[in-house]
Order: sequence, then C-alpha cells, then structure tokens
Amino acid sequence: MKLDTERFIIKIAETSDELHAAQRLRYKVFVEEMGANVADDCHFAQLEYDNFDQDFDHLILIDKLKKNSTENVIGVYRLLLNTSVHKSRGFYSGSEYDLDCLIRTERKLLELGRSCIDIEHRGGVALHMMWNGLAQYVIDNNVELLFGVASFHGTDTNQISHALSFLHYNYLAPLKLRPIAIGKNKIDMDILDRPDVEKITALKQLPPLIKAYIRLGGYVGHGASIDADFNSIDVCLIMDTKNMSEKYKKLYSQGVN
Repeated sequence: MKLDTERFIIKIAETSDELHAAQRLRYKVFVEEMGANVADDCHFAQLEYDNFDQDFDHLILIDKLKKNSTENVIGVYRLLLNTSVHKSRGFYSGSEYDLDCLIRTERKLLELGRSCIDIEHRGGVALHMMWNGLAQYVIDNNVELLFGVASFHGTDTNQISHALSFLHYNYLAPLKLRPIAIGKNKIDMDILDRPDVEKITALKQLPPLIKAYIRLGGYVGHGASIDADFNSIDVCLIMDTKNMSEKYKKLYSQGVN
C-alpha cells in the first residue's frame, strides 16, 4: 500500500532504513519530548524499538521535502493483524489489558500502537494523511475491529480526571467488546462522580488522537493503566469498522482538530 501526493508519501515501511527512520521519530517524540525510559542501546542508537517491532507492519508518512532519509519520516503507526501475532509475544496491549473478549469474536483484528507525528507537523494535514493510510490498510486487509492503547502524557491522574471520567461514563465499550485493565498498574477511570465531570474541561484534556477515535464512533475499555516507563496513562481504544465507515467521511470533510 502506497499513497503519493505532491509532498507526502504514506506507505508500509519496506526497508531497514525506513524502519530506522520510523524508530528515530519515535525516539524524538516518546523519549526526547515525552520523557520515556528506554534501554541504553536505544539511547545509544537514538532509536525507540522493542521486540514487538518485528511482528508489526509500520505505516510511515514521509515528507519528500526532507532529503535526509534518517529524518524524513514525520508520522508513524504500528499495525499488527491477528493473523500475524507471535505465539509467545501475543498482542502488545496484552500486558495491560485482558483482550479475551476481542479474540473470542473471531473477527479480523488489527492492533494499533506507537502512533506519533513530528511536532512540526501537528495540527496540519499529517494526521489526516495517517488516517487515510490507516483506512486503506483496513480495507486492504478486511479488518473488522481495531484496538490498541493510546496515551495521556504524564502519570498524574488528577491532571486528567475529567477526561478519564468522561470517557468512562460516555464511551465505555459494550461488554462483548470491552477489554479489562489488568496488573498492578491498573487504575479506575471513574475518578469523579458523573455530575462533577465538566465536558469542556474533559475535551481540553483529551489528546487529539483519542478525540478523533471517539468522534469516529470508538469506545474505551474498562480501566486505565499507568506506564511509568513511557511517562503516560494508557487507555484501550476499540473501533468497530462498521461504525467507523459512515462517520469517517463526515469527520474529514470538517477536519480533525
């Protein structure tokens, strides 16, 4: 899959150079910008990577105006089809959530992760391009359910209490599609009582990616998870592509904020 415009190319990484450029962007965003704690070899190479990278496809957005091939990837999405899951590693989200309800559906699943956009391109067409590329990948692979963890920056729940509570009360996934947070780092999302949740404050606290998902008809799993290594609070997002199809065109005719 490859989409080419006057300035941008969106495609699946095919070479080690393209993968390294994606991992370089991840390092810039997650480590240098957001303060993630990674292994020494990642710091040495200035790349963010893990053992799961070998299982995933890597959707990359290339800026053709950047001639340096190590710095020209300005958007990344990590994509894992259930048909490509490694038997011992499983899904990346499985360390934070019980995913049995999704697996039991026996529908075509796609796990999303490590999504980021270079700071110079946020608020522009990059997110639109990434979603177009993702939509094409979903179509090409007959994906029925998308899911994955998305992050709030920082680990202080008080800073995002309205957003977490808002998601819990308004966007909790149906039981048959509801992953449950597991492990010692799980936290409840209903931090505030429903009457105390301020919608305007909640929307301001929501990262653009999570906001885009719920506008497209997405849900969240039960509970969140604190990821101290990545200096984040994670929620599990779920999207049924049947719900997504009608809302997608409408959303992007208006633009994503």
